[in-house]
Amino acid sequence: MAVTSGSGPVLEARGVRKDYGGLIAVADVSFAVGAGEILGIAGPNGAGKTTLFDVMTGHTKATGGEVLLAGRTITDEPVHARTRLGLARTFQQPMVARSLTVQENMVLAVAYGRSRGPAGHRRQTAAEYLDFIGMADQAQTSSDLLGVFDRKRLMLGTALATGASVILLDEPFGGLSPAEIDETIVLINGIRERGLAVVCIEHVMRALTSIADRVLVMHHGSVFFEGTPAQMLADEQVIEVYLGSRHKKAGEA
Repeated sequence: MAVTSGSGPVLEARGVRKDYGGLIAVADVSFAVGAGEILGIAGPNGAGKTTLFDVMTGHTKATGGEVLLAGRTITDEPVHARTRLGLARTFQQPMVARSLTVQENMVLAVAYGRSRGPAGHRRQTAAEYLDFIGMADQAQTSSDLLGVFDRKRLMLGTALATGASVILLDEPFGGLSPAEIDETIVLINGIRERGLAVVCIEHVMRALTSIADRVLVMHHGSVFFEGTPAQMLADEQVIEVYLGSRHKKAGEA
């Protein structure tokens, strides 16, 4: 059964640190995100954003600090245990089982997640999430035939189908056309409306600023800035380190 949060944070990082020998990839990062909230994470390549996600989800062991899911410490839990407690993620590159159909991918995700149940329940749950992500008409399509946008949608759908209460999105807009970006914005806002907490790493500023309630900017493994999207776009140090001088002009973000 997934943990529930009441009115407190659903996901917290408390002084999370990851060292690789003498290299500090993530340096004492702290944040909290609540149900129905979208936290954006931005920053230059190599800032430690994806490593932070790896630590939060258990793909990489933290050197220090704590990860909490609805107040429960999960720092030492394996990936599958975190998933069954309600934490799921996507990756920069679309990761789906390409030898399976779209529907089979979704059923597998339900089986791996917290709301497993009998075969009929798994198929019904998979069908509901396929409808939510707009891929019901592609249920019997081989995943190997999907383009980048559809593979990204399917990957997002499988993360949701685990029964997640928190979802971490690693560059969901990367490689998409403007129209596909708009569709993904609608989809992510729909996830928020379902009450999930969302943490989203993204470089596409138009997309990030349109969905995020708050933004963290990371630099050299540390939190360099935290505030609203509007505050980020107006911050001179963020502009200098990450956004570039062209973002000083209104409407170019």
